[in-house]
Amino acid sequence: MKKSNISKRRRKEHLIAYAFILPDFLGLFIFVIIPIIYAFYISFFKWDFINEKIFVGAANYIRMWKDMNWWNAMLRTLKLTVLYVPLLFCLSLFFAALISTIRSKAGSFIKTSFLMPFAITSVIASTLWMFLYNEKRGYLNAAFKALGLSNQKFLGSGKQALVCIIVVLLWINLGYNMILFLSAIKDIPESYREAAILDGAGRWQVFRYITFPLIRQTSIFILVTTTIASFQVLDLIMVMTKGGPAKATEVGALYIYDRSFNMMEMGYGSALSVFLFFSLLVFSFVQMRLTSEEQGEGV
Repeated sequence: MKKSNISKRRRKEHLIAYAFILPDFLGLFIFVIIPIIYAFYISFFKWDFINEKIFVGAANYIRMWKDMNWWNAMLRTLKLTVLYVPLLFCLSLFFAALISTIRSKAGSFIKTSFLMPFAITSVIASTLWMFLYNEKRGYLNAAFKALGLSNQKFLGSGKQALVCIIVVLLWINLGYNMILFLSAIKDIPESYREAAILDGAGRWQVFRYITFPLIRQTSIFILVTTTIASFQVLDLIMVMTKGGPAKATEVGALYIYDRSFNMMEMGYGSALSVFLFFSLLVFSFVQMRLTSEEQGEGV
């Protein structure tokens, strides 16, 4: 085949590939990249949606460094992340490894059962769990009463509210991340495990030295995406607690929303959003770097 025919064929393949990518790229550009650029632009202005924008330079960023309410909200966000991400990672991996050993049809039913909460909307999940957490008529307190335990305030307690939110997040996202791990485990050739078992390796040794190292790319992906998602939790908290009680669940994303749309301080809210965006960007890069180095592979 002539070189000209090969080059024409490659150009055609490239054009087809770009044609398939174009819709996603347009969506990304319109709904993600442009809003990020515009938020960075607005962060240098004082604007309330109604009056003209007033240029204030770096005043919004200077205000951010002095705003203790913002840093307290970020500390609560960090607390949520530290509790939620490792729990989700470990539980998802544990159940994926457990279900991967089930060869019967029961495995499909169990996978579907775990994935079902991910299929419902956050508002429906929040409403369901608000009913379960209800201090007077909730099923959880009814179960505690049957066991002879005292009623718990759950969402009405400053110490328990954030933990209750984390439980709902785990319930929703456990199945999805479990399926990701399960897919990665299924891709490992069975001959690796069989060879290890013939050499006398136990289940834990097979998992530690074969399964876990070979799913590191999936592990990194889940760690990064769940960390980013934990910093963006908003809808559950808005429905279940609205940041209460006594700001116990007022995380960074909710504080940005409140400043931007309730207090009509769009410029300041944009500055907070830009800071959060770049913080997540740096944090994700560091997390990927550290995780890859632990696995003996640089990014």
